[in-house]
Amino acid sequence: MSHRVSIVIPCRNEADHVEHAVRDALAQERRDFDIEVLVAVGPSHDTTHAIVERIVAENPEVILVENPAGVVPHGLNAAIRLSTGKFIVRMDAHSRYPADYAATLTEALDRLQADNTGGVWETLPANGSDRAWAIAQVLSSALGVGNAMFRLGVEGEREVDTVPYGCFRRELFDRIGFFDEELVRNQDDEHNGRIIKAGGRIMLLPQVRIQYYGRDRISKLWRMYREYGLFKPLVNIKLGAPATARQFAPPLFVLALFGLPVLALAVPFLSISWAAMVAAYVLVVIIVSFRIALAASRMSAFLWLVLAFLTVHVAYGVGYLQGIVRFMVLRRRVRPTDIGTNR
Repeated sequence: MSHRVSIVIPCRNEADHVEHAVRDALAQERRDFDIEVLVAVGPSHDTTHAIVERIVAENPEVILVENPAGVVPHGLNAAIRLSTGKFIVRMDAHSRYPADYAATLTEALDRLQADNTGGVWETLPANGSDRAWAIAQVLSSALGVGNAMFRLGVEGEREVDTVPYGCFRRELFDRIGFFDEELVRNQDDEHNGRIIKAGGRIMLLPQVRIQYYGRDRISKLWRMYREYGLFKPLVNIKLGAPATARQFAPPLFVLALFGLPVLALAVPFLSISWAAMVAAYVLVVIIVSFRIALAASRMSAFLWLVLAFLTVHVAYGVGYLQGIVRFMVLRRRVRPTDIGTNR
């Protein structure tokens, strides 16, 4: 073996998924490397910690890393600091991975002269319900996630602004820094932004397919996307500029949705603009939802599709506006315990 690959898995309250992810990590093809698997476990209300402890007892390649802060960036950084590999491959407990995941991503770093490589998400329902199925469909739709290529898929390898999870050389973290621990969400966006600012390349590999399990309830979907929106302004502050333009669509939509009726009290004509905007939005969501449900012969999920699209758009927009107030106007900062995530 010529080198080592360190696979890092942050998790909390993932009793239903963590063992599958760790087993996928252990099943990785060992081409010219050996592996170690570092599982950073946050304080959980289920049996996640016990499951990881059992796996560690059975497998010397697996290391349990305590993450008392309980959020992703702290867990990632703690695991990376303890790692001994030349390469860092991140996995998430909520996903499943092909056996060549680590090998393909690490080999691509040199082949493509990249600083971060990642695969595409195949979003799967959390269970067999119409609700979970609809959520997965929305998170795989351009109307739901914009032009996020790793969610929609691409034809060939291409340079992008972000990839899910990621694969890095260990020295990258000494050169540009670790994940920002103030970012409960979107820490990968900020880290990728630093990579690009430093002249690095992020490459998306469509041949690497990650099976990601979506949320099973609308309330969890709302919390997740509100948190995504909430931390985007803080990412922009840290990077000095917005990473992408697509992030502005939901907050502008929410501003118009709730702001135009107020302005219409002074300028009545704006009520017509508001009605036209709402009608156009609802029509588009209904048409797209109907087409998705019809194509899958699952019309029973139609209303869940409509609700899931609305949830993603409004939750992200509301969170983004809250983030502007919190981080730009009030200039407040965040401790891990400030935000209760939906995991």
